Amino acid sequence: MAREKTFPVTADMVANVLEVPVAVGDSVEIGETVVLLESMKMEIPVLAEVSGVVSDVRFEPGAVVQEGDVLLVLTY
Repeated sequence: MAREKTFPVTADMVANVLEVPVAVGDSVEIGETVVLLESMKMEIPVLAEVSGVVSDVRFEPGAVVQEGDVLLVLTY
């Protein structure tokens, strides 16, 4: 039996979390928006780089994240 792998989805910059359109247990596909960030009045979608299931969401809308922060974790 293959062991499940995890993939951390991280912030590329300091930003505000505008929206988290996924929840723990949701299935996502590669390229799907999993977090929407805002920085300098620009909206930046964070896309899933692997298909999988959301196993952990670490920030809520309104939070400020730093570059490298893990926003959520996907299991695949």
